[in-house]
Amino acid sequence: MEADLLVREGSDNSLIKKIISKKEFSDLPQKDVLLAFKKFDSKSFADGEKLKLTRDLLRKSYTAFLSPKLLHFKDKDAEWFLKKHISTRERLPYYSEVYRKILFGLPKELNVYDLGCGTNGFSYDYFREIGFDVNYFGVEAVGQVVNLQKKFFDGKNLRKVSFFHESLFDLGWIMNLIKTGSGSKVVFLFKVLDSLEMIKRDYSKEFLESIVPLVDRVTISFATKSFLKRRKFFADRTWINNFVRDKFKILWDFEIGGERYITFSKKDL
Repeated sequence: MEADLLVREGSDNSLIKKIISKKEFSDLPQKDVLLAFKKFDSKSFADGEKLKLTRDLLRKSYTAFLSPKLLHFKDKDAEWFLKKHISTRERLPYYSEVYRKILFGLPKELNVYDLGCGTNGFSYDYFREIGFDVNYFGVEAVGQVVNLQKKFFDGKNLRKVSFFHESLFDLGWIMNLIKTGSGSKVVFLFKVLDSLEMIKRDYSKEFLESIVPLVDRVTISFATKSFLKRRKFFADRTWINNFVRDKFKILWDFEIGGERYITFSKKDL
């Protein structure tokens, strides 16, 4: 089945196999790898360049801030795992405040769909800390990270937490997941849209237009400081800001700990 899909997509099978032979890319959804590869699959690039450029793009989009220590499960507490991923490590001092702000006014029992969750599932106890009873659905493309969180929560026998190794480019699957839940629904897209845009331009707009009508609210976030040097940089994201303000109802827009959060819902009829 894998070979058939590669042929249908017109991709070089041997190059794809070389790309995913590297451990950090070995468990990414095929759809994501193919989309990245297709950006460089032209006569303008030699095979070696296609290999390098595709891996560079996949690294920037999926694994750049993932510690190798996370690729092997260890018997540690949730905070240890949150500290081993740069994105969640930077958010760690602010989780309670962030969740309190973006969930304000919602019922205490709700469904959270954390799309492109990375290791954010380890923050589950912060929902409880602020008084929410959450059914958590984490969707992530990096299979090793999904397995890591599954093992952690299986050991705790916590049935309200589920993880899925799926591509966010499989929009139909994402929509079906959201539709199957009942009650209040919230979507998180923390530091995800930039990565989607690197792989497929303007996909974020299609994605948001499809999922916002299905839920009570969506929160997107962007880094406003460089990960390593912690320097402030211009992060207005005019392209997505204008789109969100035109299409949806902005509930709040704030910055905490080098991360900007925008929470919105469908417009009132």
